[in-house]
Amino acid sequence: MEKIKFGTDGWRAIIAKDFTVQNVARVSKGLADWLYTKTQKPSVVIGHDCRFGGALFVDTVTRVLCDNGIKVYAAKGFVSTPMVSYGVLAKKADQGVVITASHNPPAYNGYKLKGAHGGPTNPGDIAEVEALIPDQYTVPEESMEHYEQKGLLEFIDLEQMYLDYLHTKFDFAQLNNSAFKLAYDAMYGAGQNVVRKLMPSAVLLHCEHNPTFNGTAPEPLYKNTKELAAMMKNTSELKLGLVTDGDADRIGLYDEDGNFVDAHHILLLLVHYLAKYKKMTGKVIIAFSVTDRVKRMCEQYGLEVEVTPIGFKYISEKIVTEDVLVGGEESGGIAVKGHIPERDGIYDGLVLLEFMVATGKSLKELIQEVYDVVGPFVYQRDDLTLPNELKETIINNAGNDVYNSGFGKYAATHVEKIDGVKYHLENGGWVMLRASGTEPLLRIYAEGSSEEETLDILKAVKETIL
Repeated sequence: MEKIKFGTDGWRAIIAKDFTVQNVARVSKGLADWLYTKTQKPSVVIGHDCRFGGALFVDTVTRVLCDNGIKVYAAKGFVSTPMVSYGVLAKKADQGVVITASHNPPAYNGYKLKGAHGGPTNPGDIAEVEALIPDQYTVPEESMEHYEQKGLLEFIDLEQMYLDYLHTKFDFAQLNNSAFKLAYDAMYGAGQNVVRKLMPSAVLLHCEHNPTFNGTAPEPLYKNTKELAAMMKNTSELKLGLVTDGDADRIGLYDEDGNFVDAHHILLLLVHYLAKYKKMTGKVIIAFSVTDRVKRMCEQYGLEVEVTPIGFKYISEKIVTEDVLVGGEESGGIAVKGHIPERDGIYDGLVLLEFMVATGKSLKELIQEVYDVVGPFVYQRDDLTLPNELKETIINNAGNDVYNSGFGKYAATHVEKIDGVKYHLENGGWVMLRASGTEPLLRIYAEGSSEEETLDILKAVKETIL
């Protein structure tokens, strides 16, 4: 049997090809054996998102864990990843399992692990689980009722638990009755019920259960959310557009003119609100692919910054042990102080809606406040699907300093290699090359002072490497 490896955020594979009942059972047996190395009476919270086969695969995980004597708390219906992470904390469980492939295309499903701290399981523990995954494991044939009767299985309403929790964090009467009307695009993902219940005043888009996501990868990028962009542009009463990915842990935003607001800007907005307006303190932790302008803002506000490899698990493990104000990634996964140590697109969106309501300022006006501190910038990312041989050649060239002089007219001043290769350019912008940890893609990240310059940088990079 092929060895199963967890990537940047979980194990992901194509449904019915490698993501099968048999392989899910193998991973679950490895998890069961690992749990017994940590505690004598382990318990696990389990849920699935809206993808095809979610209930089937949760059934498989549940049978394997219960058959190994592990107490399972299983969610009723589909849930978001933050709901499972919150559930782990609320039930004082030893681990969480989410059957989700997050933002990946509809053909994929995946297996995420969540630690007892209420965030991604740390990399060391994941490596230990991987090492214990057997080559074969047979799914037990006992019924779910059998395990319920033995006290090993309990069904819980994770969605309601999460809703009750959010009501302790936000004034929803104030948010719903404000002049800043919200539009929300669930991308057919697991956030759809939550926003419908929390924000009855919101205009909803793609808040139906569609396991194929209408054929589009549920990743909150402009190219995937043009319908929301048009709705924001053409509907004058809408002031904030929120979009979350398939399992609702990643965020994207739109301003009132239908302009996409990426994760770099969202991170800066959150630091600006929490540090300047709410006078909160703590370290800011960013993944290697995040703009250096976060460092510039933190210098202004007297906040320490730390840079990690790509993968929220590296950020989460620091949130648990240190005083962290904001931690986040370029891909839209962001955690804020006062919440669980987990990415949560809905929670982050509510914090920023609260920012708008508290100040009476539009998202555009708040972004201008950010620019007043760090200067204006435009970010773009190109994901190239390339033959594996060419992708490996480019990555090896980058690692061996072939592109260190820069790209076309954009000379590089210095290069960093924390995770991928990041080129800081003479014009003040930057470029980064990195292979995706979950998909067969070469990612090119670029930042310039204007859209024209950023697109020109990307063009120069592609001309150099291809």
